[in-house]
Amino acid sequence: MPTHRYETRLRWTGSTGLGWDGYDRTHTAVAPPAEQEISLTTGESKGDPRILNPEQLLVMAASSCQMLSFLHCAARARIDVVGYEDDATGIMPDDDKPLRITHITLRPRIAIVGEASEERVRKLVETAHENCFIANSLKSEMSLEPRIEVRAEASA
Repeated sequence: MPTHRYETRLRWTGSTGLGWDGYDRTHTAVAPPAEQEISLTTGESKGDPRILNPEQLLVMAASSCQMLSFLHCAARARIDVVGYEDDATGIMPDDDKPLRITHITLRPRIAIVGEASEERVRKLVETAHENCFIANSLKSEMSLEPRIEVRAEASA
């Protein structure tokens, strides 16, 4: 059975010589063969809020994987999905040790064209969640709150 392997390369330079308050948390990461390099920082108060942090990337990964799994299921079911947006949230309580993201809520808004019922689309959302690699890799609880919009025809 084939095994999929994912590799990343992370780079930071600086100095921690001045202690916890004195070093820059910004670093870069790539995942070859992709060429896109992203900048990251910490999610704590020492990070630059204009730069993504690992916690945000985790929530994004869960959201993206759910969408890709759903689009796969919908395409196989011959349902015409014409729009998908998600406002996802991850919760990481400071007082629940060990510190971790304990809950992720995905709120996909899905627009479809055609005869598919909302019930059928919701079933595909659940099937996609059951097959989402990221969701299956996490210990965090996950909630899905989909909104389905059935359009008479595709918007131009």
